[in-house]
Amino acid sequence: MAIDTTTQTSPAADTAAPGIPRLSTRDKLVLFVLCAAQFMVALDFSVLNVALPDLGRDLGMNTSALQWAVTAFALPSGGFLLLFGRVGDLFGRRRLFLAGLALFGAASLLSTLAWDPASFLAGRALQGLGAAAIVPTGMSLLTTTFPEGPARDRALGISGTLLSLGFTIGMVAGGTLTDTFGWRSTMALLTLFALIVLPLAPGLLPESRTPDRPRLDVPGAITVTTGLLSLIYALSTAADHGFGRADVLAALAAGLLLLSAFVLVESRSAAPLVSLPMLRRRTVAWGNIGGLVTFSMMSTIVFVLTLYLQEILGLSAFETGLVFGFQGLLSVVAGTFAPKVIGRLGARRTLVGSLAGQGALTASLLLLNTHVWSAWLATAAVALASMCHLGAIISYGVTVTSGVPDAEQGLATGLVTSTQQVGITVGIPLLGVLATTSGDLLSGVHTVIALDTAIVLGAALLTGVGLRRSRA
Repeated sequence: MAIDTTTQTSPAADTAAPGIPRLSTRDKLVLFVLCAAQFMVALDFSVLNVALPDLGRDLGMNTSALQWAVTAFALPSGGFLLLFGRVGDLFGRRRLFLAGLALFGAASLLSTLAWDPASFLAGRALQGLGAAAIVPTGMSLLTTTFPEGPARDRALGISGTLLSLGFTIGMVAGGTLTDTFGWRSTMALLTLFALIVLPLAPGLLPESRTPDRPRLDVPGAITVTTGLLSLIYALSTAADHGFGRADVLAALAAGLLLLSAFVLVESRSAAPLVSLPMLRRRTVAWGNIGGLVTFSMMSTIVFVLTLYLQEILGLSAFETGLVFGFQGLLSVVAGTFAPKVIGRLGARRTLVGSLAGQGALTASLLLLNTHVWSAWLATAAVALASMCHLGAIISYGVTVTSGVPDAEQGLATGLVTSTQQVGITVGIPLLGVLATTSGDLLSGVHTVIALDTAIVLGAALLTGVGLRRSRA
């Protein structure tokens, strides 16, 4: 099927929708299964973080090795997203989604029962591989199940809310579970989620795939997967050790070269893994840029505020979790209203306005100092900024997937989910390291906040101009 390379956006992306439709009982169950799986993966990104010291003591992992508890998950989960998104398009999204769920559940059980570092890291890597299958196929099943327009906007709103909420709840729940039951309970929670979702999915989810069966683009799959793996490894390692290490520089160079080779391969492939004409759609390109910025910059703010609240203000891990708990509550509120805002203003205006709001509220954090009242400022600012952040998440998903044929939704949603994963991974190494390596932590936090604000506001301006041209 030829891709429409025109740059016009669809009515769903830029015109008002008449109203939010009611979902049938079956639609609600389908949405529950898909969103529960996405929530489970989002939970996995943060639930283990506060448990790392206990995990290291139990399994005999030193501080430098603990980064692999995170990196072992991030490498396959980000590296295989585009490949699995396309495999789902060709061979069945439901089939791959179920396989990913089964693998994720089994891997979570292995991580729960791990008896040494090798078994634990193997479980984390298999969790990441399962997540790489779940995320793009789950998003594709959502966008092909719910028709473009208000129904899809509402479904994406609920999914985006749970994605943000899962990350936030993971931070709060991780500390509570670790203090009460030990670090293994964080992995047991993920196993429980998989056991709940997996039996429900086969009877509810419809199978969907492309009508034709072109050959898989093997050279493209190899170059993009190894390129993303190298890039994610470099950025994840740099977060803890800086960019001066030889392996970080080598992995970074290899990643950039392989991704450049991927673009060359795709331009010559008869059945490309990623259609370059799709990337030339302004809605796809600028929507993903907006998504990359909102994810990377918000994850950076959460990171530096965690340092600030505990190291400068002296809050406990539990008290810090409560600060981000308010962020999760307002994210739920934002997820409820975002589809209505998109229906009234259009996805383009909502995306640009949300980025501008996130940047402005981030700027208010420059007032943070060593006084206790700063904790209240941080709580209010990050909670309100997260509402704008969630509006950006939902509207960029609507922007990117609007107007894309069902046969290519896996490609579009693979780009959306890759943007999410890379955004979460890239922000902390690029900016967060400025806070951790600064001689004065408060000064370093202010530097990160200022750069974060400039990047988000700049992205709002550029995205607004780029998407306005797409309507011409």
